Amino acid sequence: MGLFSFFGPKRKAPEQTLSEAIRNIFGYHPRNVSIYKLAFKHKSAAVTINNGFRHCNERLEYLGDAVLGSVVADFLFKKFPFKDEGFLTEMRSRIVSRSNLNMLSRKMGLDHLVEAGKDGNNAGSSIMGDAFEALIGAIYLDKGYAFTKNLIVRKIIQTHLDVDELMMRDINFKSKIIEWTQKEKKEVSFNLVDESENGKKGKLYTIELVVEDDVLGRAQDYSIKKAEQSASRQAWEHISQQEAGQ
Repeated sequence: MGLFSFFGPKRKAPEQTLSEAIRNIFGYHPRNVSIYKLAFKHKSAAVTINNGFRHCNERLEYLGDAVLGSVVADFLFKKFPFKDEGFLTEMRSRIVSRSNLNMLSRKMGLDHLVEAGKDGNNAGSSIMGDAFEALIGAIYLDKGYAFTKNLIVRKIIQTHLDVDELMMRDINFKSKIIEWTQKEKKEVSFNLVDESENGKKGKLYTIELVVEDDVLGRAQDYSIKKAEQSASRQAWEHISQQEAGQ
């Protein structure tokens, strides 16, 4: 009986399995596998070390969030040279949203690599997206910014995302405005300031969106609902620009 038959096949070390998984997904071998292992350790599986510090992926998540946001902002700035700041901000928010990162994690098979404890199932729907951001942080530490930027654009955005579909996805800007004004404790109103007959097309409605005493949006449409949405989009872009400038 040969040694292989007696002992059975040799098991791969967890680090080797993780290294091969990264190579299969992204096409390269990690230099420092321990960073990647940490990226997939959810806080529910954390190990407490010195002074109560928990060894988990939260710090890498923080770093990856910043790197991912920077790369996506640069990508959108170059892809849409004639779009304004409000549009770019909204598109970046769609790409880096927790629901979108959760979807990417599952699509790329990262969900099979996450290490979570018994409380992991109670972590809500963010566990996969958190691990995704932590992985970006690990790649940045292991390979540097230029490599990470190229990987995000070529291996993630261009391979797994349909940016044009994201752009066309309907957003209820009226709901966003209402939520924002409630949060800021401001009064908002949608005022019908004009309606006129336009032949066979019917009535053309003009809506002004007023927050406190300021007109933040004005739009026309043959549907009051659509005019309110268009005015809300203008207002949301205005608010986004103001908040970005703070």
